[in-house]
Amino acid sequence: GPLSERRLMDVRLGELPAWLATCNFSPQGLLGGVQKAWNSYYDKYINVKRGGPAGISMLLAGYCLLSYGWNYQHISKIYFLASV
Repeated sequence: GPLSERRLMDVRLGELPAWLATCNFSPQGLLGGVQKAWNSYYDKYINVKRGGPAGISMLLAGYCLLSYGWNYQHISKIYFLASV
């Protein structure tokens, strides 16, 4: 596509000066760039559209580890008494 519509990661090093010349560095252009970056970040990491068993299993594993950590002293006393 046209150089001005490419993302920064898709621009080759030799094309970088020409790509920077097509950028809009006005306050409105910079605000639009920040908004576009935020929307990209939000869609990739926060507003995840695909789900499945991985998220639920990670939540369950985290709960198990947290519960074990909370009860570690109590559990270690029981095992110590049982081994004596």
